[in-house]
Amino acid sequence: MKNDPKNIRIKDYIYDLPGEKIARYPLAERDSSRLLVYRAGKISHDIFRNINSYLKRGDIMVYNQTRVIRARLLFRKQSGAAIEIFCLEPREPSSYEKNFSARNRVIWNCLAGNRKKWKGEKLEMTLSDGKTILYAEEIERNSKDSVIRFSWDNEQLCFSEILKMAGHVPLPPYLNREDEAIDSTRYQTIYSRDYGSVAAPTAGLHFTDSVISDLGDRGVKKETVTLHVGAGTFIPVKTETIGGHSMHREHFRVERSMIENIISGRRIIAVGTTSLRTLESLYWIGHMISKGEACPEQEIYLGQWYPYDNETSAGPEIYLKAILDYMDKNNLDHLEALTGIIIVPGYRMRMADGLVTNYHMPGSTLLLLVAAFTGDRWRDIYEYALDNDFRFLSYGDSSLLLP
Repeated sequence: MKNDPKNIRIKDYIYDLPGEKIARYPLAERDSSRLLVYRAGKISHDIFRNINSYLKRGDIMVYNQTRVIRARLLFRKQSGAAIEIFCLEPREPSSYEKNFSARNRVIWNCLAGNRKKWKGEKLEMTLSDGKTILYAEEIERNSKDSVIRFSWDNEQLCFSEILKMAGHVPLPPYLNREDEAIDSTRYQTIYSRDYGSVAAPTAGLHFTDSVISDLGDRGVKKETVTLHVGAGTFIPVKTETIGGHSMHREHFRVERSMIENIISGRRIIAVGTTSLRTLESLYWIGHMISKGEACPEQEIYLGQWYPYDNETSAGPEIYLKAILDYMDKNNLDHLEALTGIIIVPGYRMRMADGLVTNYHMPGSTLLLLVAAFTGDRWRDIYEYALDNDFRFLSYGDSSLLLP
């Protein structure tokens, strides 16, 4: 790339977001949210349930089917001090599936609130059934996070059930409220399936069965990926330039059939920034595989700046085919990997032709992604949304971006 993306100044991606523009609760009907349409350089708006009017037969919409876990656990010491534990990612077992199905104990990387008052004693909590006790022990402490062992005295319950009973919905901090009953269903997409996220892929919150059915009737195809959204999505950029910001790693999984179906060259519409990051990560992982930089003995990890250090003009089909050959060679029916990719202005999209997304915080990596997708027009899009009373952030309105 001609200009080093690490020199991008965060102050150039700040806009004024009044507090009253932030949607703190969802609308009564998911698909009644407003839809900004940016297409062929022009901006208009509609209602989300009409999104099928702007797509065409053969388009492929890619949804992130991750499911939000009740990641916030509120313990109280015998002294009365509150300790909040926020589950980040499984450590033992490291597999999400195996961890959630465990029936005795698990280990997680976590954030611990009020950690100064936690002196190493075992915390405990009686669950809603009145008899099961959940224990938490800090077995390792780092500068920012903790490694915590959870155990419980009821082997009839797996860890996913423990979290359902003991945990709270991990709402974004900018909502500035505790979770409520409505959040149990509305901070979850209707097609969510695979437990693991600590934040919802919010672009998908607008979809209803009716909207998805209408899209199918129009000939728009549906594909899914699973990327577990990490708490790092909420971490603000505190450095002057994006080069000083470290992206969080997120785990994703894609099925072989999905890769086979998107290799066709049809127009691909990513539902949300997480789906887009997964799609673009696939391209670069195919590049890694073609260079012999991936092997089945080690988990594949796509680093933050890899795309910027390995410029290539090869089409997506070359690297998607490399992934399929790799899967054939290693007898895999799905691909799992970690991605830390950062998408900022100057990045050229290889996979996604369109994007469905909400409105993001000023100066955030998500806003930089939108700017990479739309170029300098991101300011026009956001000004239009602000001037026309769109609702912002996780529970806010939506946009369909078709540059």
